[in-house]
Amino acid sequence: MTNVNSDHYTYRVRWSAEDEAYIGTVAEMPSLSWVDGEQVSAFEGIRALAAGVLDDMLVNGEILPEAIADRSYSGKFMVRVTPEVHRQLATDAAEQNVSLNRLAASRLVGA
Repeated sequence: MTNVNSDHYTYRVRWSAEDEAYIGTVAEMPSLSWVDGEQVSAFEGIRALAAGVLDDMLVNGEILPEAIADRSYSGKFMVRVTPEVHRQLATDAAEQNVSLNRLAASRLVGA
């Protein structure tokens, strides 16, 4: 069992029509995947694989990837757009009587 909490990592299982199987992945370690015909088995497989890789990394003195869930976020990031898109967003914000920041945030989350 690993000394790091592999439960904090971000796992996803999706159906692959191409493989005709479920694919388990872990966001913090994009080179890892697990293919299985059963959804639950794909999830269990990727979790076990990730835990094993983390164990190996610890043994070899490698730096472990930080779990997305354990990271701190400021709530700020910059997005670059064309001047035309910036103008259109500013116009939309003004017409809705909201700040450009509020308009962009609402569109990012689909509100």
